[in-house]
Parts: sequence; structure tokens; C-alpha cells
Amino acid sequence: MQEELLQFKMQKVWILVDLPYEKRAIGAKWVYRNKKDERGIVIRNKARLVAQGHTQEEGIDSEEVFAPVARIEASRLFLAYASFMGFLVYQMDVKSAFLYGT
Repeated sequence: MQEELLQFKMQKVWILVDLPYEKRAIGAKWVYRNKKDERGIVIRNKARLVAQGHTQEEGIDSEEVFAPVARIEASRLFLAYASFMGFLVYQMDVKSAFLYGT
């Protein structure tokens, strides 16, 4: 959890502001998970800070919700094209990718 909080601070993810008049704050909670290797041995403890969106009311707290997710067809098309052209495709994981969303 400390590593995640440090990432928030380094990336300047948020600043503390006063709550606007007649608005209510949406709660947040930490979700913990153990990352295991192929033998089932815990190699890392992971933590995520998630909003408790179930308390929101449509039209009051938010107008729309958007989660950028790639469609499986787009992924398959990309891999087929890369294979056809002989490209090398690498997989990577960005630890703080969600911090850069706009």
C-alpha cells in the first residue's frame, strides 16, 4: 500500500480540495491481493484504491461512465496483422497506467 501511495504522490494524482456545497463525497476503500508465482508462493502483496461507485446516483453524482477496454476483435486483428507483417509483439505491464487517463 505504501508503494501505491508513493506513486500517487510522485505522479501528483490528486490535490485536497473542499467539497462543493450540497455535494457528497464518494467513499473509497483499499482492495488487497496477493500475487503468486506458478508454484503458488506469494511473491508480492498488491493494493488498489477503488471508489465505491455503488453509492452514486445517475444524474446526481455522474452523467456518464466510461471504461476504456479494447474489444477482442481489435486485439485479434492487431495480432493477425503483426503476424502477417512479421512484426515482433511484446507484452508489458505498466504499474501506474491508470494514473495517466484523461
